[in-house]
Amino acid sequence: MLVMSKIKIKQVRSKIRRPKNQKRTLDALGLKRIGHVVEHEKTPSIEGMIEKVKHLIKVVE
Repeated sequence: MLVMSKIKIKQVRSKIRRPKNQKRTLDALGLKRIGHVVEHEKTPSIEGMIEKVKHLIKVVE
């Protein structure tokens, strides 16, 4: 069975005054506030979301 690696994502900057698509991406990742950490499987779709808002988050492998 193939085991996907987990990736932790922490929001480090506010989504206030950001474009709507970046706000939606943070919501889709499950991030609600600065300092909030979520864990996801490392998939191409999640990696794409991370790339879109990389200036607002910090990734912990």
